Amino acid sequence: MKFPKEFLWGGATAANQCEGAWNEDGKGASIQDYMPHGIMQGPSEVIDEHNLKLKGIDLYHHYKEDIALFAEMGFKVYRMSIAWSRIFPNGDDEKPNEKGLEFYDNVFDECKKYGIEPLVTLSHYETPYHLAKKYDGWRSRDLIGFYEKYVRTVFTRYKGKVHYWITFNEINSIWHFPLMGAGILTPKNSLSAQDLYQAAHHELVASALATKIGHEIDPENKIGCMVLGLTSYPRTCDPDDVIATMEESKRGYFFTDIHMRGYYPSYTLKMMEKEGVVLNATDEDLEILKNTCDFLSFSYYMSKCIASNPEQYEKGKGNLTTGVKNPYLQESQWGWQIDPKGLRYLLNTYYDRYQKPLFIVENGLGAKDTLLMEEKDGYWVEDDYRIQYMNDHLAQVSKAMNDDGVEVMGYTSWGCIDLISASTAEMKKRYGFIYVDRNNDGTGSFKRYKKKSFYWYKKVIETNGQIIS
Repeated sequence: MKFPKEFLWGGATAANQCEGAWNEDGKGASIQDYMPHGIMQGPSEVIDEHNLKLKGIDLYHHYKEDIALFAEMGFKVYRMSIAWSRIFPNGDDEKPNEKGLEFYDNVFDECKKYGIEPLVTLSHYETPYHLAKKYDGWRSRDLIGFYEKYVRTVFTRYKGKVHYWITFNEINSIWHFPLMGAGILTPKNSLSAQDLYQAAHHELVASALATKIGHEIDPENKIGCMVLGLTSYPRTCDPDDVIATMEESKRGYFFTDIHMRGYYPSYTLKMMEKEGVVLNATDEDLEILKNTCDFLSFSYYMSKCIASNPEQYEKGKGNLTTGVKNPYLQESQWGWQIDPKGLRYLLNTYYDRYQKPLFIVENGLGAKDTLLMEEKDGYWVEDDYRIQYMNDHLAQVSKAMNDDGVEVMGYTSWGCIDLISASTAEMKKRYGFIYVDRNNDGTGSFKRYKKKSFYWYKKVIETNGQIIS
């Protein structure tokens, strides 16, 4: 298996799932602090002390230790996010929180010490709670201005320290979970199509504006969009299933097309017309959208099947979006169908469509890991299932590059260190190469332990993917 010499190997985390210190050093509350049960349930009225995300894995106080472990694996890049409410506690504050800015200065300096490039997500499912409560999140056009002030602040502060940026995490998640994706407190079943499309438009304008600002402040910046990547197959060769799959795919392309092409394609206008949506988009908005991204990044965990009559089939399980079950695929302990070849297919689809570099910024296997009673060969968790999962996906990445000619910038495995699950807000669903001693009931020492996959991934990076089979 061949990977280019400049391929960016690394791992990924999100501030709200790992940092903890939810109210330390001037940080304000985010929507995640009011979501103790993950995305599957609505927000709570008050902050629940049993919310594991309030402490996370305490990366806020362990970042030096954790970055040293990433460096030991050989990371070239570390995808992380800035907690917006750590910089502007309420989101609409006049001045930023200096303590929050200093924290990320320290994190970036620690990365630089080991030659690790930060890949920074500006907004990763953690809209400041005040903006959700007062403005109903991205339903309000006011958030464009608040986001602009935030990104100007961090682009200026970290000029020269950060060269790779992502505007929003899985921006297409607004279709499925508007609270997490857009900080909208109004329940989804009370939102109209007009509400959702308008909120999506505000985020798209803000994303393009951030791209423009980031390039102006530092022309060396590389700025990308990021979507939930999901390969969709027709359940059968019935033309109705094929057409249903085409229609489903358009909802995913809605965001990538606008980010990468700089305008609303004709099919998006038809989608809105069919749903009775009259978009409030100014001439200035449309001009801002022309600021296209330098690369397209995405998460990939599974594929799904689409049928025109889905009630006739068993429903599949998934994170943000599901289809019908694929009878040819195995599944994880959480029922997510495992499809490495679907990653190759998706890489080809995106590259054929845009001819711009792609970046796989989330991919991994959530599983119930068992900590060994005694250390074995330097590791404490024997996670061969994770090694197999990642080996098989990386093999398909290599095929996409070498057999198909796809340009892939890099790969950051999701949850390179165990963290709190976004979907279920639990600890037992682990993704990392590093085991963190924390349990679902909140107990634990926060001690870090290396898994078998730690040494496997270290060898992958050392050999630039040559051990992938």
